[in-house]
Amino acid sequence: MYGFYNRILTINLSTNDFVVEQLSDEILSKCLGGKGLATQLLLDRNPPGVDPLSPDNHLIFATGPFCGGRLWGGGRYGVFTKSPLTGFYTESYSGGRVPEAIDSAGFDAIILVGKASQPTALTIHPEGVDFHDAADLWGMETFAAEEEALNRFSLDREGYRKPGAVVIGPAGEKLVNFAIIANDKWRCAGRTGVGTVFGSKHLKAIVFQGDRKREYADQEGVAEYAKAFSKEHMQNPGVKAYRKMGTTLMVGLMNTAGAFPAKYWNQGSCEHWEKIGGEAYHEENEVKPHACAKCFMACGRLTKISKGRHKDLQLEGPEYETIYSFGGLCMIEEMEEVAYLNDLCDRVGIDTITAGNLCGLIMEGKAQGRIDYDIEYGNADQVIALIEKIAARDGIGDIIADGIIPTSQHFGVEDLAIHVKGLEPAGYDPRKLKGMGLTFGTSPRGACHLRTTFYKPELAGWIPPEEIKGKAEMLIDYEDRLNIFDTLTLCRFYRDLYTWEELEKSISLVTGLEATQEMFKEIAAYILDLTKKYNLQEGLRPEDDRLPKRLHKKILPEGSSLTADEMEYMLQDYYQLRGWNRDGVPPSDAM
Repeated sequence: MYGFYNRILTINLSTNDFVVEQLSDEILSKCLGGKGLATQLLLDRNPPGVDPLSPDNHLIFATGPFCGGRLWGGGRYGVFTKSPLTGFYTESYSGGRVPEAIDSAGFDAIILVGKASQPTALTIHPEGVDFHDAADLWGMETFAAEEEALNRFSLDREGYRKPGAVVIGPAGEKLVNFAIIANDKWRCAGRTGVGTVFGSKHLKAIVFQGDRKREYADQEGVAEYAKAFSKEHMQNPGVKAYRKMGTTLMVGLMNTAGAFPAKYWNQGSCEHWEKIGGEAYHEENEVKPHACAKCFMACGRLTKISKGRHKDLQLEGPEYETIYSFGGLCMIEEMEEVAYLNDLCDRVGIDTITAGNLCGLIMEGKAQGRIDYDIEYGNADQVIALIEKIAARDGIGDIIADGIIPTSQHFGVEDLAIHVKGLEPAGYDPRKLKGMGLTFGTSPRGACHLRTTFYKPELAGWIPPEEIKGKAEMLIDYEDRLNIFDTLTLCRFYRDLYTWEELEKSISLVTGLEATQEMFKEIAAYILDLTKKYNLQEGLRPEDDRLPKRLHKKILPEGSSLTADEMEYMLQDYYQLRGWNRDGVPPSDAM
């Protein structure tokens, strides 16, 4: 099929060998590439009930038909596995320049299985894999490891394009359960511990390089479409806002809406929000827009800190979610401290959302006299020290490194812990944005905001945030379309630009399929059924789709709430519209 390589690479790290398999058009037409293909492979090949840190757990990299080509927003790759943090299905995505290097190797999916006998690096190219001893890279932070991997393991072959590397930091080596896979220094596949699985296989780095390029059904048509697309949307108000402020603009929006989780989920806003908002950050520091490959949105913030003890620190970020987790949940009021924590987490290789939530939980436990540890809301030094302990699995950090469920059980604060399926929510309070409650509950990887980004229609007023009737129907439309985005490995921030109609046009030009909205919705529903089947196989219970009781019992200071009955109404509505039973189980013929 056009738009695909029709090839899968499987690498066995235990035996240092690999196999290249041909991929049928039948499979691709059923699930497309990216998430669809990887989910099918995970369900078909991962042993049921496998320990996430076992050599038998498969780690799958995948790009989609929009990656590496002319179409805007396609510069993404996805990583798929069984999560060590949740024990369920997981997906994590990253952008930057590296996705194009991954794609140039010429595979629709790359499967890693087994465990190397010593720290190892790989070079993946169109002919297969080269294996390298990486013992002297073990222990390096991510920035140094990426630079060293590119210097040592890149190939000098005629026609090969610029290489790209993915790496883990010390936290991934020590199997911290929320370790990231990093690339382009500041980009990462960040959530649910994909870097932990990477480290469990004794992998330190992978360099990707090649000369392959996807063939389109209509090469000239794709070029014309891409040109017209940028001309039409370059000056879109939303695009201009992201280019100007990046995701830092969300700090003001969410605090004004009363949906900015603060003081570990006790508040829907914080008094110091303007100090950690986008306007102040841009005024007080040297900030430039920074884009991934094939992107005119340039939401990244390439920054040089201009004041304070971290003066001259350079980084890309922080993103809204990092500001929410450390500036909101942990109540840190100095933006340069939030930026430093962003940089620290990137270097050691851990997820900032989970890290901030866990620090906030310890703070709240301490404030209530239930945890004996020296940490207070707003104290950046104490948070820095705790992050370093987590990354090193030192003392209390060894407990917290296992994630929120083991941590809350150890300290007896399960009633305080905010998570779904073992994953903490992003910065959108479901007591104010009720549709986000449904999103957090139904997301296969846990309390994830990206499966639907449903905060957008709620904040925009397209459906009232407090309304529960009709939420599931609109959410499903968003979820289906964004599932297709993930098969294409298309960036979320293009969601307002690639409507169903635009997806029909663009996918048809790339693949040659007679693309229709109905067909895409069938594919999206099929993929969602696959993820549900996988989670049920791994022990998912009906209660795992529910929110923690604290979110139902604790009313925000301004009066916003989400009752258990409201959540159940939306959930049952969602199940019915999906064709699932009351426990959220799809019919057997759908899987």
